[in-house]
Amino acid sequence: MKNFILVLFSFVAVACSSIRQVTPTEKIVTETRVETVFQTDTVFLEVPQIVERIVTKDTVSVLENEFAKSAASVSEGLLSHSLETKPVQKPVEVQTKIVYRDSVIFKDVVVYETVEVEKELTGWQSFKMKMGGWFLGILIILIVFAILYIVKFLKP
Repeated sequence: MKNFILVLFSFVAVACSSIRQVTPTEKIVTETRVETVFQTDTVFLEVPQIVERIVTKDTVSVLENEFAKSAASVSEGLLSHSLETKPVQKPVEVQTKIVYRDSVIFKDVVVYETVEVEKELTGWQSFKMKMGGWFLGILIILIVFAILYIVKFLKP
């Protein structure tokens, strides 16, 4: 009797619930990557052309560099001096900042589809699917124990 009450109480304590369908969910994840690159670039600076002249009593002189040319000459006791800049473009390296932005959107969508089957389930198959094979096995074991218990008490 004690064992039967214990087994009966353990089956009553087990909860059963109906099958629930999971609702379709949608998950959106946005990932943004920012990458900064410094690239060396060349810029040309233009030097303007400038002409200067001066006359003085002195010796002969000639000067020249990459930007200007200076020439001096003496005639009739006077020094004639001219300065001309060359039209040159000087290359200068500068750092250019380039920012790359890349956005990636991940979208997960769970979609449930209805699939048609070839034939319907029988009543027994439908019952087994709803109640489960374990519950059916436990029910059979309980019936066997109940019959054995009743037969044990009916014997004098």
